[in-house]
Amino acid sequence: MEKMTYAEALTLAIELIDQCEDSILDAETECPKYDTVKEKLTTLRAQVDKRNSAERKPTKVQIENERLKSFVFEALGNKPQTVTEFMATSAELCDLSKQKVAALVNALVDEGKVVKTIEKRKSYFSLPSDEDAVQALPSELSV
Repeated sequence: MEKMTYAEALTLAIELIDQCEDSILDAETECPKYDTVKEKLTTLRAQVDKRNSAERKPTKVQIENERLKSFVFEALGNKPQTVTEFMATSAELCDLSKQKVAALVNALVDEGKVVKTIEKRKSYFSLPSDEDAVQALPSELSV
């Protein structure tokens, strides 16, 4: 069974209220409860849509993480390094926990800006080489 989102549930509830209101009441009778519930559900739906919107402002933590990612990116070189190794070379990163820096560098890996290699159960990170950049291209574009 597929999970239903809050937005889908609210839309369905509003539609059901409309159907119930149409089938139970005739044109001369009004029920204030239906109108009130429908109004509240519509307001909730608008709030859910706003919260899920991609146009919302980034949080303070997200802004700070983007700033820190730039320091991680600057600390990395073409030579693969562990998190501990490149933390030691950056004054901005040495005050952060290893877990925080690892999370930031893994986010950069997910974005494709950093390459991760694993040797003997140890993770090494480096900037992508030209060869890595060509491999990252879609097959129809690569030469």
